[in-house]
Amino acid sequence: MNEVARREAISIVVPCYNEAAVFPYLQKALSELADSIVQLYDVEIILIDDGSCDATWEKICAFSAVDSRVRGVALSRNFGHQAALTCGYDLATGDAVVCMDADLQDPPEVVLEMIRRWREGADVVYGVRASREGETAFKRWTAKLFYRLLRAMGAKYVREDAGDFRLLSRRGLEALQKMREEHRFIRGMVGWIGFRVVEVAYERKARVAGVTKYPFRKMLLFALNAIVSFSAFPLRLAYVMAFGLSAMLMSYLVYTFYRHVLYHAELVPGWTSLILSIMAFGAMNLFCLGIIGEYVGRIYEQSKQRPLYLIGADTH
Repeated sequence: MNEVARREAISIVVPCYNEAAVFPYLQKALSELADSIVQLYDVEIILIDDGSCDATWEKICAFSAVDSRVRGVALSRNFGHQAALTCGYDLATGDAVVCMDADLQDPPEVVLEMIRRWREGADVVYGVRASREGETAFKRWTAKLFYRLLRAMGAKYVREDAGDFRLLSRRGLEALQKMREEHRFIRGMVGWIGFRVVEVAYERKARVAGVTKYPFRKMLLFALNAIVSFSAFPLRLAYVMAFGLSAMLMSYLVYTFYRHVLYHAELVPGWTSLILSIMAFGAMNLFCLGIIGEYVGRIYEQSKQRPLYLIGADTH
């Protein structure tokens, strides 16, 4: 008797935090999405309650009770979006794992295109925002500035205009799971693992209900965490300031020579030597701090314990 081939499975991971207002819409959208792909794939939906203070967990439990494809997990407190997403990834058993936000700004119908691109051989399928409906000009401008600034600082693995709406193959997910650093910026970590990457453009919708869980303060902290996690540029700022101060020192030397030697201009006695000494010692201190920063940066990178390499293909 021929063994029946195992059907491939799709996992859908959705972190939730105080999403009671939007949950009826989310439940309907996830059910429709699961119904649209269940003919070809097994489906599991993993909802992570990240320490919500409203009725989100009760609604997740009710959804799970009426749909066997749904699994709900409640974290013991609010650990943050990236930790909740990591929990969902760790629990996912599918051959491909899709993560999306609970506010339905990421259209569920785009998941079908992501699955198609995965079937064509992609390990990472990014949802890239072609437009951002319902967001202020300030938020759109700061988001664009954030990604450009992050890449300019050396974080070349971060995709511009791509959030946490993505699909990972099982191989891509297992590679990501090897990176267990505490301060997580998963958008950059997914870019770091490499493999075959494709992008799917979509129109980012306005939030269906409720309020944003990322006010300006959280956005600022998120941006800071991203910069520190994927760029050593802040540690090298001492070098930049040292060279800037050295340039000022040389300029002042030229200025002093020009005034004192060529024109015999009268200067306050001791003023030139005092200023030059202060600037010279300041530049030297900053340069030494830059050297220390290089070593601290290497210690920081080593402490993450990221894999030294990941194999993309093997002929044996």
